[in-house]
Amino acid sequence: MRRHRDPIYRLIRGHVGHEDDALDLVQECFVSAFRHLDRYDPERPLRAWLSRIAINKCRDWGRRRAVRRLFSSSAPWSSAAAEVADDAPAADDLAADRQELDMLWRAVSALPIKLKEPLILRAIEGLSQAETADLLGISEKAVETRLYRARRKLDELRSASRT
Repeated sequence: MRRHRDPIYRLIRGHVGHEDDALDLVQECFVSAFRHLDRYDPERPLRAWLSRIAINKCRDWGRRRAVRRLFSSSAPWSSAAAEVADDAPAADDLAADRQELDMLWRAVSALPIKLKEPLILRAIEGLSQAETADLLGISEKAVETRLYRARRKLDELRSASRT
């Protein structure tokens, strides 16, 4: 760990841009490497293996951050942010957007698991159709069909809530 800590830190810091987040991810990287040491191929450089783990941790962090941003956009503004003038939409528009987002999340959570999982993996996690199919153990065509059905069901729920 002492030998590879600094290069791994620099790699992660370059990806995430935040010192504290980078330190946390370095720790996660080494913990993961230790847990999966049996997967390491001694014929290959250890640093390359650790770098691959670090990049995957950065990608995971990026996906989690995108989800947090999605949810935090519906959170009330802090008092410090309210003091700064900006070109943000009007408060009533934000409230309407928050309501729409809340309705959407309730609708997504109400979907059957077979429709919910591919929708979340593709739309929120940003996985490709092939990655989603591989992760769920289904065909790419099944992912496509389930996404179509999930979106159709969400449209139906949205239409019903407006009437």
